[in-house]
Amino acid sequence: MAQKNKEKTSNNKIMTVIGAILCVILIPILAVNITLIIKSYTNADEVPKIGGFAPLIVLSPSMEPNIMTGDLIIVKQTDGKDVKKNDVIAFFDPDGNGTSILTHRVNEIYEENGVLYFKTQGDANDSEDRLPVSEDKLVGVWSGTRIPGAGSVAMFMQTTAGLVVCVGVPLILLVAWDIFRRRRYEKKNQTDTDALLAELEALKAAKAEQQNNSENQ
Repeated sequence: MAQKNKEKTSNNKIMTVIGAILCVILIPILAVNITLIIKSYTNADEVPKIGGFAPLIVLSPSMEPNIMTGDLIIVKQTDGKDVKKNDVIAFFDPDGNGTSILTHRVNEIYEENGVLYFKTQGDANDSEDRLPVSEDKLVGVWSGTRIPGAGSVAMFMQTTAGLVVCVGVPLILLVAWDIFRRRRYEKKNQTDTDALLAELEALKAAKAEQQNNSENQ
């Protein structure tokens, strides 16, 4: 009996650890995903940020080999005056459609009519970008954080299937874990109750037998 209780205690500890790990992993992922999704809809003209940091997906090889196509990079929101030469900055492409973002290195910084401008160039490109970048188009400075291949995952997360997998699945797992935990707890309580009732019945039977023996004597 003692061995069985010891095994149950060990199993409960294992399940508790698994539950804690699920919460630690899934809840932050779920929170980040929901935050980014909400911000992308409520501020469609801005890059979604969390705590001043923005995750960006690299779609071109212009910064290879330092930043590869398909990488996920983190840029830090920075004031234009704090940008330095050779910093890698993310910015709305002045030669683009107004929503495309590039991440290139700063070759030169100059001021014109009170506005800062940055001349930029991709590390893999032979020439500078055609147009300088004004400070109002600055998204941020690359923090140095690069997650290889995570950009492809992030792209998938923006699809309907991705939302289901990255938001729906964590929710389902958390709910399923809670249901499983509750059922285990209820089953354990029921088992303990049944054992207690059986013990009481055994005591009653023993007492009744003792009384019968006393009466027969």
